[in-house]
Amino acid sequence: MKRKGLFATLLVMLMIVMAACGEGETTNGTSNTNTNSNTGGSGNDGKKYKVAISQFVEHPSLNAVKDGIIAALADGGLVEGDNLEIDYQNAQADFNNLQPISQKIKDGKPDVAVGIATPSAAALVDEITDSPVVFAAVTDPIDAKLVSTLEAPGGNVTGASDSNPDAINQLMDFIASEFKDVKKVGIVINKGEPNAVVMADTAKARLAEHGIELVEAPIATSSDIPIAAQSLVGQVDALYVTLDNTVVEAIDILLDIAHEHDLPFFSSDRDTVEAGAFATVGFKYYDHGYEVGEMLLEILKDGKNPGDMNIRKPENLDFILNIGAAEEMGITVTDEMKAYVKDPETNIIE
Repeated sequence: MKRKGLFATLLVMLMIVMAACGEGETTNGTSNTNTNSNTGGSGNDGKKYKVAISQFVEHPSLNAVKDGIIAALADGGLVEGDNLEIDYQNAQADFNNLQPISQKIKDGKPDVAVGIATPSAAALVDEITDSPVVFAAVTDPIDAKLVSTLEAPGGNVTGASDSNPDAINQLMDFIASEFKDVKKVGIVINKGEPNAVVMADTAKARLAEHGIELVEAPIATSSDIPIAAQSLVGQVDALYVTLDNTVVEAIDILLDIAHEHDLPFFSSDRDTVEAGAFATVGFKYYDHGYEVGEMLLEILKDGKNPGDMNIRKPENLDFILNIGAAEEMGITVTDEMKAYVKDPETNIIE
């Protein structure tokens, strides 16, 4: 009888202990005491993100934008292959690829979609209306109908423009002041790219103030560039190229013609100057991409609403001169020309 009583007592005590241990469990047996136990910590630790990138074409400037975006995300703690998945799509300058790419990105349900260059950004904005879209390397987001205002645009779209009209005006003034013999400036342009048209119109208006004519050689695809560029030889005194993705994709053709015929060649981006053009007023596209990447972090990690974020544009502009390329075009670089450059160590390329 004593053994049975002892056994009964022990059984009751065991049941009490088990009941006490069970108070920290839900009905499905998972612990309620630490809701982050499967993430390895508190807050966003362990969370994985998905970013989709649609890029219109591969060329140095747009590639630098993409690299800058990825670098900013990594510096913010989002590392591809770790807690970040990147779905990268490239339209290869084919407008027919834009809608299928945008549909594919939408179906993939990324946390944020990024459009690099106006055509890709516009396609994403048309397709995606219920999740964040951020654009980069867009000349005029209002003209492209991506947003209706640059300040707190509302909706699900924000981003950064890669153009400041002041840069174009400063470059045209430089041409007029330092190249007195230039009366006509030639431009190869794809009028199917709104960004190219906007920039060309700005340049045309500014040159007209100096009595200089902008002569256009229209193209539809990059394969048209050799004939279009050759048609300007003997008709113009200098060449200029905007942030025209179709043209920049095949910039070597224009550079060869400029060098062969001693035509001063001016561009709208640093990468083209580094490739062999003479001058621009601009910035580094990697830095532009990095800034866009920081905007993505604000959306992904800080929970900001894209519609509340102002559209950004380049502010720290500087003249960039390629001295070596000048020799190829028969340009004598003067001290007056060099004086335009605020940061000679960085922006005078020997």
